[in-house]
Amino acid sequence: MNGHPTVGILLAAGLSTRMGQPKALLLWDGRPLVRYQVEQLFAGGCQQVIVVTGHAAAAVESALSGSGALIAYNAEYVAGRAGSVRVGAGAAPADAGALVLLNVDQPRPANVVRRLLDAHRQRSTTLTVPAHAGTRGHPLVLDGSLRAELLAVEEASEGLKAVVRRHQAERQEVEFEDPVVLLDLNTPASYSEARTASTGQTIVRSASIDTAEPGSLV
Repeated sequence: MNGHPTVGILLAAGLSTRMGQPKALLLWDGRPLVRYQVEQLFAGGCQQVIVVTGHAAAAVESALSGSGALIAYNAEYVAGRAGSVRVGAGAAPADAGALVLLNVDQPRPANVVRRLLDAHRQRSTTLTVPAHAGTRGHPLVLDGSLRAELLAVEEASEGLKAVVRRHQAERQEVEFEDPVVLLDLNTPASYSEARTASTGQTIVRSASIDTAEPGSLV
């Protein structure tokens, strides 16, 4: 990292169509999910956390009051996920040493973030991803040098997936015993089951987990 800041980028701009309500405001471990994740990113080693808002922005920003997060509003959030990545990268400092990229509907405790950042620093790789039982998960940790590529992602060219693909030879995978690194809260059913199976810190069953390839960020 060479003294450059580690920056968390939390994407919380989506329409939450399948959930039927803003995912960022779902209750998780006693507080709104967006606030929980900001706290975990800070506790996991991020010096700065940027939250990209869009749909229900006023309510999401209210939930973040006093959290220390920087808000970056994506006015074109209905156009797709790539725009939120661009907005988040644009709000990050140009000298960022690493970027931790995560969807708000992928709750991750601080220990996951910390372990990924430690592995990223030790190996000095361009891209670090968690995995469980052979399936890659989230968050993604990217070297700060990839910020320029994030600023250029387009929906038509597969957005973040294209960046991940270009650097797959430089990718480090960190294996986790805990399937929490695969958790996505996409529907009311998956959210309900995850809350039942979880303390908000560790997922103890994997049956409800919707998996996604790296790059499927909001």
